[in-house]
Amino acid sequence: MKPTTHALSRPATIGSWIAQLAAAGVLASTLPFKFGGAPESIALFEQLGAEPFGRYATGVMELVAIVLLLVPRTAALGGLLTVGLMSGAVLSHLAILGIEVRFEGQGDGGQLFAMALIALAGGATTAWLRRAQLPVVGPRFESAKSTNGA
Repeated sequence: MKPTTHALSRPATIGSWIAQLAAAGVLASTLPFKFGGAPESIALFEQLGAEPFGRYATGVMELVAIVLLLVPRTAALGGLLTVGLMSGAVLSHLAILGIEVRFEGQGDGGQLFAMALIALAGGATTAWLRRAQLPVVGPRFESAKSTNGA
């Protein structure tokens, strides 16, 4: 049995890095608001009934996701974590917050919702392209790839 390298093709590597950087960029852009206690962030998590613990916990998990996304060996896990976090964000928008989040009478024009969708897409793309690198299930993808001659 020969060792697997989990090597991606050049186009897959480029696509993965674009997705990784997009997701990490979106996540990083919201961290100062979460950790800095911005009034908009506090109001958002109050609407969700998760202030302050939810704001800090989400910020920490997003920081972990950023680090995982930026390290090639752990990017697939970062993608999965991002998918989980952003699925929660998208569902929160659809069920509670609305597409456009309003704060003191002003809306964000759907910007937070759009950012969550971008990060979700980036995380999903990263996880899919790097699926053979996932612990436990990754070897199954690698063996299927070699069996199919891909």
